[in-house]
Amino acid sequence: MSIRVLLADDDEAIRSAYRIILDAQPDIEVVDEAADGEVAVALAERLRPDVILADIRMPRLDGLELTRRLGGEFRVVVVTTFDLDEYVHEALRAGAAGFLLKRSGPALLAEAVRAAVAGDALISPQITVRLLRQLSGAGAGVGSGIGGGIGRSSTGGAAGQGARRPLGGRIAESERIGPVEELTAREKEIARLVADGATNGEIAEQLFISAGTVKNHLASVQRKLGARNRVGIAAWAWESGA
Repeated sequence: MSIRVLLADDDEAIRSAYRIILDAQPDIEVVDEAADGEVAVALAERLRPDVILADIRMPRLDGLELTRRLGGEFRVVVVTTFDLDEYVHEALRAGAAGFLLKRSGPALLAEAVRAAVAGDALISPQITVRLLRQLSGAGAGVGSGIGGGIGRSSTGGAAGQGARRPLGGRIAESERIGPVEELTAREKEIARLVADGATNGEIAEQLFISAGTVKNHLASVQRKLGARNRVGIAAWAWESGA
């Protein structure tokens, strides 16, 4: 069965290029397009796509607000021209299942769609390097905004309601991700492997357990941490030094 994708971008040429790239994949099908965020939300609720590719800057409803509205129910991959840390942080905090720069290339676009469906979160390599540098910096950690894919941000949408967190600013203790319930030794081990970028299959092979067992452990870790996805698990592992 094909992965059903909804495109949301106000640039018709970009939507057309995405459609050509994705429809050429044997396992991906573009089901519809939207030129603004409000239309994208309505189409998502009607068509129930597997993945939504959303631009950040769109009329009526921007990609960040769209992600806040739909991120808990749909897999939203944010694709943008703007390589701004603030956008990356806000998108991941809102629950994005990936963040790509439009210059990343067609192969990465298709892989981001597949990764989202698999429960992973693909981030453009150039952004990943920068995020890892921030997370490993003294005191920067998750506080730089990568708290990611976990809690809701107080930032407004296209209308700019609410103040954005200063870049590099720290997150209050009440906003930090932390275990609601203590993780087991095995769960901590799996969280560390997720932070290292391992896939479920690689984790299973390394720990001599089944892929199904890995999925069960990850579901438990997400529940205990209150994390939306693997990005949230990785962020916790990096900050806590688990």
